[in-house]
Amino acid sequence: MLKKTTYTLLGILLTVACYGQAYLSKNLRLPADSVRLINSLNNFLIQLPKPDKDNSMVLKENLLTAAALIDEMKGMEDAGANKKGVYKCYLTNVVPLDTSNYVIQLSYMSVDAAAPVLRASFKLVAQRQGDQYYFDSPLKRNTRGWQVKKTGSFIVYRNTTNKVNKLDTYVAKAIAFDKQLHAQNYTTEVYYCDNAVDALELLGVDYKQQYNNFPFAHLSTFEGSNNLHIFGAQPMEYAAFDLHDLWHNRLHHVVSTDIINRPMDEATAYLHGGSWDISWPDIFKKFKVFVGTDHDWLSIFTAHSRFGDAKAPLYTDYVIDALIAEKVEKEKGFAAVMALISSGKKEPDNASFFKVLEKEAGISKADFNVEVEKLVQHENLR
Repeated sequence: MLKKTTYTLLGILLTVACYGQAYLSKNLRLPADSVRLINSLNNFLIQLPKPDKDNSMVLKENLLTAAALIDEMKGMEDAGANKKGVYKCYLTNVVPLDTSNYVIQLSYMSVDAAAPVLRASFKLVAQRQGDQYYFDSPLKRNTRGWQVKKTGSFIVYRNTTNKVNKLDTYVAKAIAFDKQLHAQNYTTEVYYCDNAVDALELLGVDYKQQYNNFPFAHLSTFEGSNNLHIFGAQPMEYAAFDLHDLWHNRLHHVVSTDIINRPMDEATAYLHGGSWDISWPDIFKKFKVFVGTDHDWLSIFTAHSRFGDAKAPLYTDYVIDALIAEKVEKEKGFAAVMALISSGKKEPDNASFFKVLEKEAGISKADFNVEVEKLVQHENLR
C-alpha cells in the first residue's frame, strides 16, 4: 500500500496565501510525495489565466482535454472584474491511482468564514513525469470502453447505442460546413451522454454554481489544432445541438474573430442554421411581418432593430445581410461571402463593410434601398 502522511492543518496553510494557489482542507490525507505534488499544482493554478497552450503543467498530448477543463476553472477565484480573490481554492481530496498518478479534487469556496459558499468543485488527474506533476481532465479515463464511431475527421464517443438523430445531424452538418468553409482538416472529438450532470462529471466538473438547474450541457474547446465537444442532453433537446451555434463554431476555426464582421457572421448562421430552432424561411417571414410597409431598408439595416419572441430575439440587419450573402454566393461563390464576413468589426458608419459590399455585391449606400428591395422580392418568390 502506498505510504501516506496525514496533515491536519488546524487553520495553518502549507502554501503562501496568494491568488492562484491551493489551500489545504483540514484533515486532508496526502501522499509521501505531497510537497512535489502541491508545488506542481500551485504552478498549474497560477498559470490558469494564461492561454491554455502556454500552461507548462499540461503535457502537449493532453492539451485538448486539459484545456476544456481549464476553461471551466478560469476566473473561479473572482466575483467580477474588480473583485479578485473573493473565492479560495482548496485541495480537498487526493486519491492514488498508483505510485505516481493521482486523482485530486479542488473546491472553490467563498472567503466568508461565517457562511462559506461552494462555487465550484473539480477533479483532475495528476501524472508524475520526472521531477513534477502534470495535470489533465479525467475525461479519457472516465470514458474507457465507450462506443466509438469515426466519420471522416470526427470521432464520436458514446455510452449508448441508442439512436440520437440530432447528434448524427450535428456531425453531418459540421462536415458540410467545413467543406463549404474550405476548412483545413482537423480532428473533432465528440463525447455524448444523455444528461448534463454526467457530461460535466466526465470532464471533471463535479459542481459549478452557474450550471445549477441547466437542462443540458454542451462544452466546446479548440486547442492544438483540434476540436472537442462534450454533450449532455436528451436526444430531442434542440438547444444542445443548435446548428446556428455550430456554424459559428466551425467558422471561427477558419476566420479570426478579430476580423469578423459580426452581423455577417450572424447572418450566415441564420442561413445555414436558423436561430433559436427557427428555420431561415420562418425567420424571413417574421422579418416581413415586423417591417410591414416600411421599405427604407438602409434605415432598417442601420437601426439593428430587435424582433421575434422575447426569449428568441432576431435582428433586422442580420436578415438583410443574409439576403446579401445569398445573392453574393449565388453570383460569385462562397469566397466572396467570406470577404464580407472578414470585413472587420462593425463600425458606427459601416464604412469598411460598405466598401467590401460594393466590391463583392455591387451594392453601394446610394442604391442600397433599391438593391435590397430586389432581394426581398426575390426571397418572397422562393
